[in-house]
Amino acid sequence: MNSRRNFVKKTVLAGAGVSLLPNVSFGGITKLADQKLKLAFIGVGLRGTNHLNNALRRNDVEITAICDIDPERIKIALKKIEDNNSPKPKVFGSNDHDYKNLLELDNIDAVIISTPWLWHTKMAIDAMKAGKYTGLEVSAANTIEECWDLVNTHEATGSHLMILENVNYRRDVLAVLNMVRQNVFGELVHFRCGYQHDLRFVKLNDGKSAYGKGVEFGEKGISESKWRTQHSVLRNGDVYPTHGVGPIATMCDVNRGNRFTSLTSNATKAIGLHNYIVKHGGEDHPNAKVKFKQGDVITTTIETAKGETIIVTHDCNLPRPYSLGFRVQGANGLWEVDGNRMYIEGKSKPHQWDEADEWLKKYDHPLWQKHGELATNAGHGGMDFFVLNAFVESAKENIAPPLDAYDAAAWSAITPLSELSIENNGEPQDFPDFTRGTWVKRKPYNWEKSKY
Repeated sequence: MNSRRNFVKKTVLAGAGVSLLPNVSFGGITKLADQKLKLAFIGVGLRGTNHLNNALRRNDVEITAICDIDPERIKIALKKIEDNNSPKPKVFGSNDHDYKNLLELDNIDAVIISTPWLWHTKMAIDAMKAGKYTGLEVSAANTIEECWDLVNTHEATGSHLMILENVNYRRDVLAVLNMVRQNVFGELVHFRCGYQHDLRFVKLNDGKSAYGKGVEFGEKGISESKWRTQHSVLRNGDVYPTHGVGPIATMCDVNRGNRFTSLTSNATKAIGLHNYIVKHGGEDHPNAKVKFKQGDVITTTIETAKGETIIVTHDCNLPRPYSLGFRVQGANGLWEVDGNRMYIEGKSKPHQWDEADEWLKKYDHPLWQKHGELATNAGHGGMDFFVLNAFVESAKENIAPPLDAYDAAAWSAITPLSELSIENNGEPQDFPDFTRGTWVKRKPYNWEKSKY
């Protein structure tokens, strides 16, 4: 804890007004050449390794510890660190709770958590209690109680939490946010978004069948099929809302002058995963008898305090191309990501769509204009650079991140509330006010003037 305080003190004193980017790796100017953020990773699976790769590209970060209960993932992570000529970190993972020993280390300023969903909240709470600046992968919580636990722990400890929602940094999303801030769409009225991604090959994979043709999950599965598929067996709700709703919540200032007030959710029948198992494993395969609870398409409608509506779709168990389904609509026009189209009254030809590219280029966000080249090969079209950069730079200054504990709670609450609504035939569910009323006076984050 003392090392953390000293780090923050030196950062504040020495770092004011200095460029945010490290030198050499990114060609910028060193900020605090004698100080590095001491960063640990809890979970170095596919997502955690992606963050690790980007952290290794920076020269203002030192990886001091890693934790994973899968020895193969530890080997992969250590090889990457060794190939980067970086010091070997301390290694944890002897059991499910060995991460707690990692959190006791003094030479850790910040931690990134990329583990199965059921571990997210408990690990984030322990990290905040240990005084670590905490980055948490999505979704952040599974229950309303866990959402409150994140907020209450942040407020009790003063430790910051950033939900690592990378889609908030997608280039087209930030361009549209720029248009929203410049009032191009006029007063906002309606949004659509979601997670529409055929994940049958992820949810059912045994590592022996051809890629995309597995039928196993749980103990016989590999990677996410070991744990993710069980949510489809037991839960009927939108279990993965933040890729869609995170960017939309930012555009309509949720928790910062606006808030979610209620939602209703409905689910279709569940046939997608069963059909996939029968197709690739046969009708006699044991998993063909599994009853999946999660409807193949979950549709949620959210109302906000300012009178907007947001339709959120979860669609991961049927064949389809990938789309987050964004639509941003205001009094003067709208953007739809599907079809890559834009319509602005008085600028577009009446009743005719414009190709969105010219609009997105015109309103390209300052962050992308400034750092776009640095994001090359960072993952997910470059947005992984931006989300990690925001986390690292916020942690170095020990300031509130752009996407904070209140955002983590509000966005993640969609999951349990959608379950309740579906269970009760679409009955409306009220959102808790995780800000305890301060949303009224909290100011929107200034993305346009942000360094990161």
